[in-house]
Amino acid sequence: MDHVPVRRVLISTFDKTGLDRLAVRLKALGVRVASTGGTRTVLESMGLVVEDVSTITGFPEILDGRVKTLHPKIFAGILARLDRQEDHDVLRTHGVETFDAVIVNLYPFKNAVASPECSAEEAIELIDIGGPSLVRAAAKNHAFTAVLTSPHQYDTFLEALERGGTTLLERRLMAAAAFECTAEYDRTIANWMACYAGVGTSNRTQVQEAVGSQEIGLPEKFTLELERRLPLRYGENPHQSAAFYAPVGTAYGIAGARQISGKELSYNNIADLDAATRLASLFKDPSAIVVKHTNPCGAASAELLRNALADAMAADPLSAFGSVVAVNRTFDRDSAEMLLEPGLFIEVIAAPAFEPAAIELLTTRPAWKANVRLVELSGENLWKATEGLELQAVAGGLLAQRPDDRFDEMNEWRLVTETQVPDALVRSLEFAFTIVRRLTSNAIAVCRGTSLIGAGVGQTSRVDAVRHALEKARSKSHGAVLASDAFFPFPDSIELAAKAGIAAIIQPGGSKRDSEVIATANAVGIPMIFTSRRHFRH
Repeated sequence: MDHVPVRRVLISTFDKTGLDRLAVRLKALGVRVASTGGTRTVLESMGLVVEDVSTITGFPEILDGRVKTLHPKIFAGILARLDRQEDHDVLRTHGVETFDAVIVNLYPFKNAVASPECSAEEAIELIDIGGPSLVRAAAKNHAFTAVLTSPHQYDTFLEALERGGTTLLERRLMAAAAFECTAEYDRTIANWMACYAGVGTSNRTQVQEAVGSQEIGLPEKFTLELERRLPLRYGENPHQSAAFYAPVGTAYGIAGARQISGKELSYNNIADLDAATRLASLFKDPSAIVVKHTNPCGAASAELLRNALADAMAADPLSAFGSVVAVNRTFDRDSAEMLLEPGLFIEVIAAPAFEPAAIELLTTRPAWKANVRLVELSGENLWKATEGLELQAVAGGLLAQRPDDRFDEMNEWRLVTETQVPDALVRSLEFAFTIVRRLTSNAIAVCRGTSLIGAGVGQTSRVDAVRHALEKARSKSHGAVLASDAFFPFPDSIELAAKAGIAAIIQPGGSKRDSEVIATANAVGIPMIFTSRRHFRH
């Protein structure tokens, strides 16, 4: 059937937007309406005569409203094939009237579970059963039944009513939208249930406590529905097209960023912004991270954000030119004034918030004022939108892993040398080992106090990474500490560190030659700590 007149509709909506427009036209056109609970009350208040579903079924709502539309007299009225005489005979035998349209929108499960106040019990009660069933039934029988799942469809539907009914093409389009609606709804619930079961959550502490020593597995399946959030001028290079995608509806991580000034963000800006924000979020004290090509070239913590920023920028001024900066505190006027010094150029500044005075300075004073992007971006829940998983694209698929976001426990560290670590270096060692976990492997971080002064990144041999980091640190390496993201396979790195005046070393340990490395550290008088946890990052 092409045109299907609309004489009787079933309406059950959580979102009451637009019901007033529907009510006016349905009443004027003499369309009969059946409904449930709150929707029926709203429609009656708008002057419609509404048939209660309980009257149709002869059965009251039960189980606190869990069961109300799940009845043959409802579903037969939606699913009947009107081109089959046998279906008409069944309807007549059982006293079933058909519905020409079903208007349903679902409980807002995604919005509800996004709130930290939403308990598991509340979330489970918000899993809509009858609604998706009605939608799927009408969509399946779209040859004869129209289905609406969003107030955005009401205007088109009302136009169809005015001309005498819905067309087959309209009903097909509505059915496609309906199945997409229920698919997204089921995806959201499935992902939440995986989190609830402990195989898809970014907050693993509670789950780990519940399962004890068991390893938390990764889900067999998980689904991300992505939407294009930001078209980009090009990718890493001008000949590559690119865009930024994020899970539908999410506001976590980069997807939740708010740009308040400057040119549009580029592909490389976003990659660097992600790297800088993730590292900044690992620090509790006021901290600043300077990133170039996804690797920190400067990082520091201090009592004042301005001092942290100054130390971070001073670590490698040459690399810091044209960099991305992220901080973990409100970006204040003092910090902005620090960046006004001659010779500095920043591509992006990211912070949880900006003081108005800082925005005023950065957008009016420096020569690069029109170019710098100021971005408000929280360092919280960075992996929540991807179900607690860190994803990396490879040819033909994705690699997925739990993120390396847990703080290292100092009580698990052990001194392996005869020489003791001076108390004054303990905090510096902790800082250095936090920095090295976000450098590209093979990775070495040389730090003085709580400032990065030299980094060796992405080298194919560890001794080359050490050499590169010490060259960056230059004479400042005397009395500094050195951190490695993985074990030293040979003593040669320790010998280089000793010649550069390194005062202490921290590394995971675990090499077959650990004993040789420890013996060399003892011979040159450098204290060394093993953490027993590797932090490779490719």
